[in-house]
Amino acid sequence: MIYTVTFNPSIDYIVDVDHFQTGMVNRTTGEHVLPGGKGINVSIVLKNMGHESRALGFMAGFTGREIERLLAASQVESDFIDVAEGMSRINVKLRSDQESEINGQGPAIKASDIAKLYDKLDQLGEGDFLVLAGSIPDVMPASSYEDIMARLEGRGVHIVVDATRDLLVNVLKYHPFLIKPNNHELGEIFGVSLSTKEEVIPYAKKLQEMGAKNVMISMAGDGGLLITEDGKIFASMPPKGRIVNSVGAGDSMVAGFLTGYIETVDYENAFYMGLCTGSASAFSEELAERNEVETLLRSLGR
Repeated sequence: MIYTVTFNPSIDYIVDVDHFQTGMVNRTTGEHVLPGGKGINVSIVLKNMGHESRALGFMAGFTGREIERLLAASQVESDFIDVAEGMSRINVKLRSDQESEINGQGPAIKASDIAKLYDKLDQLGEGDFLVLAGSIPDVMPASSYEDIMARLEGRGVHIVVDATRDLLVNVLKYHPFLIKPNNHELGEIFGVSLSTKEEVIPYAKKLQEMGAKNVMISMAGDGGLLITEDGKIFASMPPKGRIVNSVGAGDSMVAGFLTGYIETVDYENAFYMGLCTGSASAFSEELAERNEVETLLRSLGR
């Protein structure tokens, strides 16, 4: 079974406004309401690709119930901890001449809530996959990812971590199955600027030396690469297409990789499935669908 964790899920309220003006009444020309959060995005794309998962994390208030309803409408199973204080956040994304965002805070997660989540994670075992994605809310310990991985160490759980900087570096000692920084995030870890695959590879290998099993690097318009636990390197430019909405593309890449790996147990297939799933989401207003991914795979001769 695949499990995803989103500590601070949201309702994403995406609005289009022609020539937005501050201090004035502005009317929308388009609106979208979607469940948001990196782990949630992974679960939705996995479902679109034909694989079940269970979305874990925290929810609160009427907004939390709406997140659960939206996931159920997408046939995604969720099992969130119901937090007593506060409400799940609403993130407003304003698309106009310039794009702006207003992100809510989220609920007041208590130690007792975290303990309930850990009880659920304790049920994971040999062959399960766990995706830890995104930032950690200020109300939770900064070591939360480390704490989870230490708790599950030795149980045969394949853990995927999609995080940045210290949050990523600090979990490497627990040997995550897959990590997926982009080239800029990789450069930030080592204090360098990385723009080509030739520049990226030595630093991706350093993350392996620090403990990661498989390292996948996304590079936007330059595609991506994968360095596998057995030392193989796969790299490719992305399929051709027009970028419509890059939100969720990285999460889709993770979901695509897991789909390819689960279906074929082959890292090369997993890499290309990940690359094309990320691209399919970027080329669409919504998250990737299986038929879109397969069309892009064929365009790369896969």
